[in-house]
Amino acid sequence: MLDLLIVVAFVIYGLGAGLRARSKASESLQEYFLAGKTIKGWRAGFSMAATQFAADTPLLVTGLVATAGVFALWRLWIYGLAFLLMAFVFAAGWRRAGVLTDAELTRVRYSGKGVTPLRLLKAIYYGTVINCVVLAMVLVAAIRIAEVFLPWHDWLPAGLYQPIVSFVASTGLQLGESITGLEPAVLTANNLISILLILAFTAMYSITGGLRAVIQTDVVQFSIAMIGTLLYAWFVVDAAGGLGGLTDRVVELYGAEQAGKMLSFSPPSSAGEALLPFLVIIGLQWFFQMNSDGTGYLAQRSMACSSDREARIACIVFTWLQILLRSLIWLAIAIGLLVLYPFAVGDMGGDGFAAGREALFVQGIEDLLPPGVRGLMLVGLLAALASTVDTHLNWGASYWSNDVYAGVVAPHVLKRQPRDRELVIVARLSNVLILVIAMAVMANLGSIQTAWFISLLFGAGMGSVLVLRWLWERINLYSELTAMAVSLITAPLLLYFMGADPDEEWIRLGIMALVTTTAAVLVTFITPETDDATLSRFYRRVRPFGFWGRAASLCGVSPATSRNALGTRLVAVVTTAISLYTLLIGIGRLLFPPPEGGTLLSWVCVAIGVLLVPVWMRMLFRRDFDGVPEDESLHEHEKAGRQPSRI
Repeated sequence: MLDLLIVVAFVIYGLGAGLRARSKASESLQEYFLAGKTIKGWRAGFSMAATQFAADTPLLVTGLVATAGVFALWRLWIYGLAFLLMAFVFAAGWRRAGVLTDAELTRVRYSGKGVTPLRLLKAIYYGTVINCVVLAMVLVAAIRIAEVFLPWHDWLPAGLYQPIVSFVASTGLQLGESITGLEPAVLTANNLISILLILAFTAMYSITGGLRAVIQTDVVQFSIAMIGTLLYAWFVVDAAGGLGGLTDRVVELYGAEQAGKMLSFSPPSSAGEALLPFLVIIGLQWFFQMNSDGTGYLAQRSMACSSDREARIACIVFTWLQILLRSLIWLAIAIGLLVLYPFAVGDMGGDGFAAGREALFVQGIEDLLPPGVRGLMLVGLLAALASTVDTHLNWGASYWSNDVYAGVVAPHVLKRQPRDRELVIVARLSNVLILVIAMAVMANLGSIQTAWFISLLFGAGMGSVLVLRWLWERINLYSELTAMAVSLITAPLLLYFMGADPDEEWIRLGIMALVTTTAAVLVTFITPETDDATLSRFYRRVRPFGFWGRAASLCGVSPATSRNALGTRLVAVVTTAISLYTLLIGIGRLLFPPPEGGTLLSWVCVAIGVLLVPVWMRMLFRRDFDGVPEDESLHEHEKAGRQPSRI
């Protein structure tokens, strides 16, 4: 009963947040999707972290540690570099661009007849295809949670439950594979009820209150999720014999060599030829992934912040919560579960092994937590699920309302300008479409790892162009079109000819990155440049960093200023990254020491990380990072009366 009361209280809070924000959100798309650009940085950072927490991510971590050891988590940790680039380089640009979505950026950044088709293509691809695949991954995790905690066949009367089972049996629908031995029809009926209720709850406050409601609930949801996860880690480690004996227990169960591989933060000595492929993967995926410049909900949160500094703070808060705090807690759980639910090393390559280990994260909650704590952890997982679903609904709907309807349908098909409230209605209705598509994709997913690997492959060719469009003025709309087209063609061909074998993933990612980036850059040089009027307007509005010599000259600014500004911000990125990763390694090795090796390296890492904290903190709050250092020359140029009107 206590567990149920905690869940009910959470549901009431979420619905209340949506209702409170409804009136303001209904005024315009700016209010609905960007909360009127009034969000504080720490709140936006918590919201980013809540979205990235996701119900599927702790399951993914549990599976990765079991199948490949702690070192495999660098596949997740390496994204910290992209997040820090977002903080110091891209966040300000997203805010200044004055757009509502990343697809709309094409209208501000490029010129030519292909701008509208590119905007439409990106809106559909990111807002529907990619968005729904990610949602489906989250829903796969949700049904594993629901199977353990929501036994509707025991709760509902037969008169209500049996028609649902009959419907499932007649349609042949199957949602997931049972981890508790339920019959397929019963499992699917339970999962269908759970998913529909969870989605209905999330959609109600997300659709009603827009981004304000999403961020308001995300802050609370992340806090609950972290408290619940911390308590879960405490009970797991305690049941496994405590932190002090955790390494010894892993050695006893799996042997010193296998334990060393499982607990190593660095490449294990036995990695051999497998090390190069792994290093290639982590070296490529953070830069070549389709969100490398923040494209998506990270950009949306940055655009919703009240100032450039708040946007920068948001990304820094998010990075440290994501990479350091969350990772250490999940590591405790994942390693503890290795002890509490041991397996034979020979089973690691078997079918369904990864999915089975992922599911143990949920099973451990049922087995190890007492009432009250179990309810809090359940709410934490539901909160993680809701915070991811609400963001992807809100983000996906922004494409359909702002880019598809307002950018194409209304002006080119209906031949009129849409009204603000009309656009909000379209945004709310498009949420339903996104949910339906996501559920269809979910029904065909197995392991979360497999879906994640495939999604990385499709995005591997786009990231470099997305980064370059902010740093290099020569990138044009044909560059992006080429990157998308080549990615969409190459990825299916690679999967067809090479399959989805994890051992060949590094080859697939390498081919995707090389082929797509090369094609995009070549097309850049043989297609028309962005015209001077568009470049100068973009430069005045955004003041991008990097190689913008021609645009800077058009605005009366020294070409060197943008390059110098990029250099100082990259120094901030590197300094913060060293602090972050040395603290992660140092604290991680002290909490979960490898079987062999002293503590000297761990303490050195901690010392370096701590000493660098005040250094990057000063950079975070630098006043010249809040504006643009070269503004004076531009202002003088404006006073001379030579600046074209702003858009």
